[in-house]
Amino acid sequence: MSYVIRDAAHADLPAIRDIYNDAVLDTTAIWNEQPVDLGNRQAWFSARQGQGYPILVIVDSADTVLGYASFGDWRPFEGFRHTVEHSVYVRSDQRGNGLGPQLMAVLIERARGCGKHVMVAAIESGNSASIRLHQRQGFAITGQMPQVGVKFGRWLDLTFMQLTLNPGALPPAVNQE
Repeated sequence: MSYVIRDAAHADLPAIRDIYNDAVLDTTAIWNEQPVDLGNRQAWFSARQGQGYPILVIVDSADTVLGYASFGDWRPFEGFRHTVEHSVYVRSDQRGNGLGPQLMAVLIERARGCGKHVMVAAIESGNSASIRLHQRQGFAITGQMPQVGVKFGRWLDLTFMQLTLNPGALPPAVNQE
């Protein structure tokens, strides 16, 4: 089957919401415990657009959204402006079909195109499939934080991974940004 990765549109938001809510309700990929409504995803979409950050969807030949990916500021301080944190989510019935790596590859190129220097991943430490996916994309484990979250009545550990998008790049001069 062939897939297309494209920029998300407002019409994709119900599908994005459903994929997000499935992750909220059934996985430890998102540490929120309450599903979100369409208004939440619309505000998120507008915020990402306002920042100039992409939201990508992967669709099948019928233009059905099977997954999505995005990135945003890692931390809200000037010194971190060249670092982004990303998210990649695939519909539960499509996991394991290679959609995540396709989304990741395009998302990484978009981050490079935005002039970003580092992409950060924060992954629940038990999610070995996501950790392997990131390692295959060139991410390295940079930290482990035990028991920093809770969901489904148990403590969750967090694994930080990062990818340097432009190895060897010098930091920009303050007056040139």
